Amino acid sequence: MAESDSAPKKNDVKVLAVNKKARFEYEVIENLECGLELAGTEVKSIKAGQFSFADAYAKVENDELWLVALHVTPYVFGNIHNREPARQRKLLAHKQEIKRLKRKTDEKGLTLVPMRFYLKKGIVKVEIATCRGKKLHDKRQSIKARDVKRDIDRDFRKRI
Repeated sequence: MAESDSAPKKNDVKVLAVNKKARFEYEVIENLECGLELAGTEVKSIKAGQFSFADAYAKVENDELWLVALHVTPYVFGNIHNREPARQRKLLAHKQEIKRLKRKTDEKGLTLVPMRFYLKKGIVKVEIATCRGKKLHDKRQSIKARDVKRDIDRDFRKRI
């Protein structure tokens, strides 16, 4: 049976949200894709875009990876099956990856920050990154580089 062109591909990725502020606040060192342990109504809320992760971070506790401060709005039609909006949620990763992340965060003082949430084959995934906080002069350089790029793009459009 032939697959139609309009049908979505199974390996398509649908981005639900991106943490733009994190790229400005932190220097990203390494990214890691993790699954997210959720209840059924939480999945529906996240797919509907009803979540906030502005202050969220990940931590390693008892050899498990946890996502802290992710706020998932209770599903409107969820009644008694809704969970607490701001509870800690377990991230699903391999044990060796969790151990490596624990070593990095303990020794080098790095932070685990969620960078984006997306759907992959219908499953909610989160991309976490090991990050180092930027100093004020690093942020100024980021702003300057962004302004220069914007000016170059503007000049390029005028010439065409």
